[in-house]
Amino acid sequence: MKRILVVFAALLFMGMSYSCRETKEEKKTVVIEKEAEEEEKGALERAGEKADEEVNEEIDEVIDDIGDDN
Repeated sequence: MKRILVVFAALLFMGMSYSCRETKEEKKTVVIEKEAEEEEKGALERAGEKADEEVNEEIDEVIDDIGDDN
């Protein structure tokens, strides 16, 4: 009878010490925003943005040439 109680106590201790945590690994996907934006924009939109930048630079140069009247 003692052996049965010892075995039962050992099994109970082993069962209580066993971890029930899930070992599921989570995979994270990192998306670079710049690449995602470029994929969403079409060729005309990218060309238009480039033209806007050039025009804005020319406007800034003209404003600098005119100067400040204050």
